[in-house]
Amino acid sequence: MSTPIWLELLQTNPWLLYTSAVLLGLILGSFLNVVILRLPHMLEEGWKRDCAELSDDEAMPAESAPRLTLSSPPSTCPACGHRIRAHENIPILSYLLLRGRCSACGVAISVRYPIIEGFTALLTLLVVMQFGLTWQTPAALLLTWTLIALALIDFDTQLLPDSLTLPLVWLGLILSLFGLFTDAESAIIGAVAGYLSLWTVFQLFRLATGKEGMGYGDFKLLAVFGAWLGWSFLPQIILLSALTGAVLGVLLMVTGRHQRGTPMPFGPFLAAAGWISLVWGQAINDAYLRLSGLG
Repeated sequence: MSTPIWLELLQTNPWLLYTSAVLLGLILGSFLNVVILRLPHMLEEGWKRDCAELSDDEAMPAESAPRLTLSSPPSTCPACGHRIRAHENIPILSYLLLRGRCSACGVAISVRYPIIEGFTALLTLLVVMQFGLTWQTPAALLLTWTLIALALIDFDTQLLPDSLTLPLVWLGLILSLFGLFTDAESAIIGAVAGYLSLWTVFQLFRLATGKEGMGYGDFKLLAVFGAWLGWSFLPQIILLSALTGAVLGVLLMVTGRHQRGTPMPFGPFLAAAGWISLVWGQAINDAYLRLSGLG
């Protein structure tokens, strides 16, 4: 079977491949902005409907009221309700052309939106550069984009939705059947060990302090990495997440942006550590073995 022309072009023109990766990342970053903003509200609406149905609450939202989804209602300015038109929704470029303000009312648009778009493009490029034109690339990209959404949703709401974490666990186990990132045995052990390790820490911390140090979503997120990368990468991920969390926590407290005793979500640090292990984990392990004299 002959190689498709578009694939030959990408194979022979690395800069075309990298440019395509950046553009794809920008587009997905724009979509992730919607997911990050809307998914928590969609979950909250669903919980309220479920509670109302179970309690026969007369205050249950009317069925005629439009439900919030990722595609509807169309995006609007939160200040004036102006509907965002297509040319106003071009990643990064529209923000620059509009000078960071709504075209209708002039209210400032959060700089967070173009930052997420640019960050998504950067991580997409790094994944493509690392894995190239292999079957690992689309899988790694899907994991990367979902981790961005999970990290920011957790940062905003201290929530790691099951609708994102659980499919990733199953997908990682399925991919292991083909040996894409690890073998099936390592993936199964990794998923179980990932969940139980943080669950054990959670239970011990609660027994010692009477407080809950983390949420169940964190257990599931570490199970995701166990399923995708195998059990042998779990110590590296836990160490990296603890290190980044400690450093950033100290910096936030020193700068006054975080008060001592205020809960800090662990999911963003776990997601960052897992992504680093996905892309450079083996290189990190090899470097450690060389420096320790074990390699």
